[in-house]
Amino acid sequence: MKLIAAHAHSTGAEGQNVLQIPNDTDPRTLSLVGVDRIDLNFPKFTDGRAFSQAFLLRRRLGFQGEIRATGDVLIDQLVQMQRTGFDSAVLREDQDLAFAQAQFDRYSGFYQGDAVHVQPAFASSVPSQGARV
Repeated sequence: MKLIAAHAHSTGAEGQNVLQIPNDTDPRTLSLVGVDRIDLNFPKFTDGRAFSQAFLLRRRLGFQGEIRATGDVLIDQLVQMQRTGFDSAVLREDQDLAFAQAQFDRYSGFYQGDAVHVQPAFASSVPSQGARV
């Protein structure tokens, strides 16, 4: 996941068609034709509706472009953001990029499937030699 400092974030991107979706909008009602990036907003860290929007965009709608988290984005949310389909996150002003990156090192693998890796770990592993199938 790409991490972006708050001061380095730009709402527009040259050459990209960016769609900013409020967190109370159902993504299934929108046309995503030609959209390169979707910015989903967390108005406060306790409001997680953008997690559901990202999951819908990735798994149900098959959106292949960038999904970016904006707003009140904290380090504690990053791993779940990645698992629900976010590609990048703009960290809140008071969050440290180095500490944020350490979250991904701390939680490097998961047993369950998610929006990005659909199969659970047990379904994607190859049985060891001599194991019964």
